[in-house]
Amino acid sequence: MHANPAEEMQIKVAIVEDDEGIRLSLATLIRRAPALRLVGDHADGETALKEIPRQLPDVVLMDINLPGMNGVECVRQLKGVVPSVQFLMLTVYEDSESLFNSLKVGASGYLLKRTATSRLIEAIFDVHAGGSPMTPQLARRVVQFFSKPTGDTSPVARLTPGEKEFLDQLAAGYAYKEIAERMRISIDTVRSYVRTVYEKLHVHSRTEAVVKYLKG
Repeated sequence: MHANPAEEMQIKVAIVEDDEGIRLSLATLIRRAPALRLVGDHADGETALKEIPRQLPDVVLMDINLPGMNGVECVRQLKGVVPSVQFLMLTVYEDSESLFNSLKVGASGYLLKRTATSRLIEAIFDVHAGGSPMTPQLARRVVQFFSKPTGDTSPVARLTPGEKEFLDQLAAGYAYKEIAERMRISIDTVRSYVRTVYEKLHVHSRTEAVVKYLKG
């Protein structure tokens, strides 16, 4: 039985999203786009790992904050199995660390879930054509990261994007519990940031850390 020529021209899309409402909304959006074809939608990374190599989509819309295995780890594992598949990360927050971690494991784009539907459809075409769609704010962070002077060996230059974001929150006066909520991380991760930041900046207090960070 021959495949429908129109279907062969469509971009095959899969969705990995734990929020049922968002998943259904994305599925409806893709089904209504004549040039796109939905080949699967999954509520968690573990299911996606099993099904996506079988479905072989062209583009996967991947939620970052999944239950169990997160989206970044799911992409890392899938890229080893289906390297030709393009991954477009979807997230609620503009979190620098998740952005860089996603790009490191092979994601091609990074958009906020509140992105307009027309822009999301455009991003799927963009990724499929070899582009790397992301919000202007996130694109600017990537440019800033790679445009740093290579000879910069100050302690602040050695901080990770996550540690810098933590210090930004600290400088704004937020308590550790508030920082955990704002960065969508656990309080244990916040404490881990405290230890590594203090060690890298050679400081012993919150005030010292913020002052040294702001001085650069």
